[in-house]
Amino acid sequence: QVQLVESGGGLVQAGGSLRLSCAASGRTFGDYNMGWFRQAPGKEREFVATISNFGIATQYADSVKGRFTISRDNAKKTGYLQMNNLKPEDTALYSCAATVRSLTTKSGEYAYWGQGTQVTVSS
Repeated sequence: QVQLVESGGGLVQAGGSLRLSCAASGRTFGDYNMGWFRQAPGKEREFVATISNFGIATQYADSVKGRFTISRDNAKKTGYLQMNNLKPEDTALYSCAATVRSLTTKSGEYAYWGQGTQVTVSS
């Protein structure tokens, strides 16, 4: 198993940047593909980005392409989500997740989840 803890959320003005971190403990981090998801109040959880276990492959939601960058450092057992040019519609609870399955955008394919970190973007 792997345990995940997110950090780095906060309040930022539109156009600003934040970097989220996802610290893992437990089983070898490199065994897992990792994803970021978000959920805004009253909305369903949605896919944001995913990265393969050694960082070779990535995939992004269309809404964040060109603004967000997912990365990972397996030696530090930490994943990251760099978010630039933030918009009010990016406001949500952001959660990282891990899976031993193939790279996927589907939240149901991820077995391990953190508690989330809140990102609020003011206009």
